[in-house]
Amino acid sequence: MAEKKFKKRGSTASLVAMLLILIALVVAIIMWPTEASAEANRANVIQDDIAQTTLINEGDKAPDFTVEMLDGSKIKLSSLRGKVVLINFWATWCPPCRQEMAHLQKGVIDHFAGKDLVVLPISRGEERATVEAFLDKMGYTFPVGLDKSQAIYRQYASNYIPRSVVVGKDGKVVYVAVGYDEEIAKEVNAAIEKALK
Repeated sequence: MAEKKFKKRGSTASLVAMLLILIALVVAIIMWPTEASAEANRANVIQDDIAQTTLINEGDKAPDFTVEMLDGSKIKLSSLRGKVVLINFWATWCPPCRQEMAHLQKGVIDHFAGKDLVVLPISRGEERATVEAFLDKMGYTFPVGLDKSQAIYRQYASNYIPRSVVVGKDGKVVYVAVGYDEEIAKEVNAAIEKALK
């Protein structure tokens, strides 16, 4: 009889052990990061990094600079007071920048023609010849500034392009965006529209 009790205790212990293992597996499956949650975590990390690399935000006074344009002329940001300015930092090698450059002519320049808006795309860290070749190849004729040393860019951010900054008539930043997609394009246009009023 003592032998039967021992077997029952052994089977009870085995059952408890199996139940604990099963519970642990269920918890592990529930807690296991899904592809969607992993993607959300990556997006949060990128957003945090973008925030940390953004040096100028909405409400800040836009740092003044003088940029040399491809045609050799120079534009000083503070000389544009009274106008809304869209500063766009970009590079020829950047796919989202290329998409945004394609949008600038029709989506911004033509759309706001006749308004107090200056569109100021500034090539970040590239040689004049590289920028000129790209603009010629793409057929863009709008004015473009050069920031080969990235001195202008570094007043606004330390990483990530394209980067759009809408500066109001009073010289204060009213909108900042990093990246490019249709939603950002709509937001940029809405910020320009609001600043023009």
